[in-house]
Parts: sequence; C-alpha cells; structure tokens
Amino acid sequence: MSPLSKAVPTGTEQEPGAKVVKARVGLPVHIRLWEDRTRGELWVPIYDAAVMPLVEDDFLRTASNNAVDQGQRSFEFKPSVAGTHRVVFEKRLGWKFTAEDRQIFYVTAS
Repeated sequence: MSPLSKAVPTGTEQEPGAKVVKARVGLPVHIRLWEDRTRGELWVPIYDAAVMPLVEDDFLRTASNNAVDQGQRSFEFKPSVAGTHRVVFEKRLGWKFTAEDRQIFYVTAS
C-alpha cells in the first residue's frame, strides 16, 4: 500500500479516542460521565439493547450550591452475549439539534 493511500474502513475499527472496557457476560458494567444539568446537558446512550441491556441509569448530584445541578451520571449495562459491543453517549442540549459531545465505549464481554 502506498503511504499516500488510505485504508478502507471495514466497520470493525475502533474510533480514535474510544475507550475499551472488559466485562463478563451476565455481570454489570458501570460507565460514569459528568453531567451539568444546570446548562441542560443530558447524556443519551445509543446501544443494542438485545445484546447489552441498560439495567440502571442514575444521577449523583455533587455540587453543593442549590442553584447548581451537576454531578455524575452512572449507567449500568449487563452484557448478555459474548463479543465486542459499541456504546455511544451523545451529550444533548434541549435547544440544539446536534450533539455537543460524544463518548464512545467498546465493551468486550467474554
């Protein structure tokens, strides 16, 4: 392959910056993300519920001011099938049509 040519993606390559999480089938996987609800931020997960259902979605408020609503948003998935599963989190704002940020996780369940 020439140094100027680009590899054609096959759909199995991980995106740059993606995080890899190792898991066991049937055991929970926890993913935590910072969320500022004062600004209207909301993390929205995109995943295949047939192979890795979301079993819990919780928010732990950590800011000490009454006017501020910031904290850790925790998601708990339970992989039911062995393999590598992609979970994308999009940070949404109520007044925007596009995601402000994206976090990509690859959960490898064995």
